[in-house]
Parts: sequence; structure tokens; C-alpha cells
Amino acid sequence: MDKIIEYMLAEDEGFGDVTSNAVVDEGKIVSASIISKDEGILAGSNIIRDIFEEKGIKVLFYLTDGSEIHKNDIIMYLKGDARTILLLERTVLNLMMRMSGVASAANHYVNLVKDYDVKIAGTRKTSPAIAKFDKMALRIGGADTHRFSLGDMVLIKDNHIASVGDPLETLLKAKKNVSFSKKIEIEVESIGDAIDCVLNKADIVMLDNMGKNDVEKVINELNRLNIRENSLIEVSGGITEDNILDFVGLGVDIISLGALTHSSRSLNFSLNFEKS
Repeated sequence: MDKIIEYMLAEDEGFGDVTSNAVVDEGKIVSASIISKDEGILAGSNIIRDIFEEKGIKVLFYLTDGSEIHKNDIIMYLKGDARTILLLERTVLNLMMRMSGVASAANHYVNLVKDYDVKIAGTRKTSPAIAKFDKMALRIGGADTHRFSLGDMVLIKDNHIASVGDPLETLLKAKKNVSFSKKIEIEVESIGDAIDCVLNKADIVMLDNMGKNDVEKVINELNRLNIRENSLIEVSGGITEDNILDFVGLGVDIISLGALTHSSRSLNFSLNFEKS
């Protein structure tokens, strides 16, 4: 079992489930179901199935990740030891509800731009320890994961630039010191810096917190200089469902949204025993 999941289960169990041990007979076998009280995209069901099965609970039916779910849909049927199911209940529900919320948010934004050639991406603004589950959920929802960790690519941000002194100098330093196998992305805040970095062929140039007018100026200048193909253009910061099409229509390549993971709403699921 994944070490993070083992930690989650151990943290919830503490020194034992005193309630279940007090009122549920040892060896009691029950049937149960996990039911959706929400609508969205399901994520995490494959992980939850594996947890139950590893703990000896039979999974008789389950919906797969990526399924569209509605209120009162049955996500999973279970049969097994009542105390074990109760011990796992809160942890598995919490994880699947969060992952489904992230997947649903990602899917919503992906659908908003489905008629355009643009990628919706997440960021590393996730919850500590469960970042990889957030990233899985982004993928299930149809979004790009961006980086999983710091080692995936070079992403030069404002503090990196502050430590060197200048965006272009920082970019050139990275190009000199990093293997050809790693893509290099740089975050810029001005039109001039964006042009300089595209001229020097950064793989990706992120226009950070730029308004629509400034993004449009960057794109127009790149087209005028005939260097638009040098770099992918990513926009990030201040993008919402109300203004996303304004940016998409300018011809950007990537839109990254931290809100997909740091502000998405968990879906609501419940686990119910059949009465004896």
C-alpha cells in the first residue's frame, strides 16, 4: 500500500476505533454502498477499491475513474468485516471526495475551452503530502498536470530571478547549466522581458498576472517579429471562468490555474450499511 495512504489510515485510527470496537460485534459481516450526493467527475475510485481489497473487503461493483456521476449514483458496493469498513470509511471518503472535486473542476475548465487549441494545466499549489493525488485527479479531469515535482523541468520564478538580478541573465544561465533533456520555462511580468525570453528560445514563457491587453501586446509583437514559434506561451494568475475565453482567443498555448487544486470544492459522498 502507498506509504502516504498508510499514514492517513494510521493517523485516523490513532490507538483504535473505540466506538466500533464497543458496539460492533467482532467478525460481523455487512454489505455497504458508497453513494454520491453530488454531481461531477469521479476520481480516486481505483485507489479506494485497492485499499478495501487489500484490507480483505470485497468490492462487488465500482464506477471507474473519469465517470460522470450524479446525485444518488452508487459508486461502489462492498461486503466484508464491519469494523474494517468503519476503520477505513472516513479516510477513503475524504480522499475520493477531494480527488473528485479536483477532477470536476479540471473538467469544467477543459470543457470551457474545448473549441480552442489550448491546454488547461494545474500548478504545484496543492495540499502537502497529497499532491500526487491532486495531480492524478487533474489528469482524470482532462487537464495537464504541469510539474509533479521540482525535478521535472526548469521553472524560473520571480525569486530565482531576484537572486540573479535579471530575467534574461537567469534564462541564459539556466540554458548553460541544465541538460538539453530538461525543458526550461521562465515566468515574466513585463512585455519586454517576454520578448527577450522568446528571442532567446525559452521552451515556455509564462506571462504572470498579465491582463488581457498586455498579453495581446506580447502576442502581436511576437507575430510582428516572426518569432511566435520560438516558445510556448503560458498565462497564469487572475484567470477565472468569466474571463478565460478572453485569453484563449488571443492564441496562448497554456492556461495554468492554481485554483483547480487550492480552491476546488470536494464532492460529497456517503458510505451506508444495509440494516441488519
